[in-house]
Amino acid sequence: MIYQDIHAARFLARPNRFIAQVELEGRVETVHVKNTGRCKELLLPGCTVYLEGSSNPARRTKYDLVAVEKVRPGLPPLFINMDSQAPNKVFAEWMTVGLGEALGFPRPTLLRPETTWGNSRFDFYWEESGAASMESPCQPGEAGAVGTSRTGERDENCLPGHSESQRILPRRGFVEVKGCTLEENGLALFPDAPTERGVKHLRELMACRAAGFEAAVCVVVQMAGMTAFSPNDRTHPQFGSALREAARAGVRVLAVECAAAPDSLTITGPVPVRL
Repeated sequence: MIYQDIHAARFLARPNRFIAQVELEGRVETVHVKNTGRCKELLLPGCTVYLEGSSNPARRTKYDLVAVEKVRPGLPPLFINMDSQAPNKVFAEWMTVGLGEALGFPRPTLLRPETTWGNSRFDFYWEESGAASMESPCQPGEAGAVGTSRTGERDENCLPGHSESQRILPRRGFVEVKGCTLEENGLALFPDAPTERGVKHLRELMACRAAGFEAAVCVVVQMAGMTAFSPNDRTHPQFGSALREAARAGVRVLAVECAAAPDSLTITGPVPVRL
């Protein structure tokens, strides 16, 4: 993904999780922070941050803070993208062009964001199409939902646009994407704060796997040069336990790193996962 109108600035303070104060071209500017996480190990007074300008005159702030140079004593700064919306965008770009094959995904014929299954909503639903007759088309369920059969009953094997006879597709599944901005000595860690929502997502992925779908959680490491990814058991041991349980239940635990630059973020390939 590409950013427009990038400016380097000096971080001063973060009054709350939505805004920060920076020094830009000799003046103090209040900017929107595109990450509501703590990021306390990243946003240190005096560090270099990167802002994307907005041309929207209705905005209360003119800039978004999207990246930071992490200060590392005795080492060069580490460039980290902080934009919490970026992981889903780069994952979609990566899958669409078929690069997900590096992690065992097919090149999908359908990649749908924000898809509902039962009471769960996942970042992505994907499928690889297969030959089937097109008689008795399914009736669509709710917007973005796995479909219902012609009788009106919910059928998890019948998707909008497919026939009831097209019940078994070669491959199809759900993915939850997690952005990672925390590293310690070259090890990428998630989460950087307790996340009950993250644990809930893992439980829901296990249910999908039990129902016959492929299921995966993909951690997008928003920086380069990491040796591996691990769950941050020190910060949230329940998430680490749930992640290992999900892996035992057949949910694929994946991690990819990125080439991060002031004006772009691109997935470059897999990172080893240490559970």
